[in-house]
Amino acid sequence: MVGDLHTHSRKSDGSMYAADIVAYAKRVHLDYLALTDHDTMAGVPLAEEAGKELGVCIIPGVEISTKDYQRGLPVHMLCYFPKDTETLQKELDKTLLSRAETKKQMIEKIRKIYPVTWEYIERFSRESESIYESHIMQALADHGYTNTVIGSLKDDLISKGGSCYVPNAYPDTREVLRLIHDVGGLAVVAHPGQFHSIPLCAELAEKKQIVGIEYAHPRNTEEVRASIQSICTKYGLIMTGGSDFHGQFAKSPHPLGSFVTQEPAIQKLIGLSKKPT
Repeated sequence: MVGDLHTHSRKSDGSMYAADIVAYAKRVHLDYLALTDHDTMAGVPLAEEAGKELGVCIIPGVEISTKDYQRGLPVHMLCYFPKDTETLQKELDKTLLSRAETKKQMIEKIRKIYPVTWEYIERFSRESESIYESHIMQALADHGYTNTVIGSLKDDLISKGGSCYVPNAYPDTREVLRLIHDVGGLAVVAHPGQFHSIPLCAELAEKKQIVGIEYAHPRNTEEVRASIQSICTKYGLIMTGGSDFHGQFAKSPHPLGSFVTQEPAIQKLIGLSKKPT
């Protein structure tokens, strides 16, 4: 029995509806699925409803955008099984709002170059809880300026260093960890290979501030996986796995279930969620 514990739906920057992701999970023989949209849990009830119908166990989760200001690096934190979702979402809404504001500034810059309208971009963003790069690029693709939503034009325009890029401020990683603990959630560092987070993982593991590290992920190299395994073995942490599924809105293909968490790790995660906070 296996599960994909890192997926994104249209509620953030994925291309598929939550219910469709669950149906897809059933077809590729996943027993567990975690919906972990960026900074929102709005899609989790939709996934849970579909999971009950199709026999897929849904693990509630969210991927939280943070920054390690001590090292000056972004960090994504996966939070599973939060008990006080209302308090958690109230804090995450601040990030959703600031993200939307910075994306609007980017759009203003883009509109000076390309004849795309606010209304057209909104066609793609209205089902999401914020505005994401994929929504902007979908509009440009529809207008024929690219045929790849996540590709070279995105890099040139709105990726870090792009001509229309506007940076966003994210909450401090350690403050987010305190929030996760306060709401009764379980904290797992997401794809440490992407943001060079291995030193932070070791620090947080030693301080017992996380329960796991995402081991199986498309952006973790063999060297990074070896470091994760060493840290998790030393501190008794859970090694999770997930495809970071975004549907068509991914830089490289990694279908649902291409990176998974094994049954023992999932059961350990579920067991920790049942302990009183």
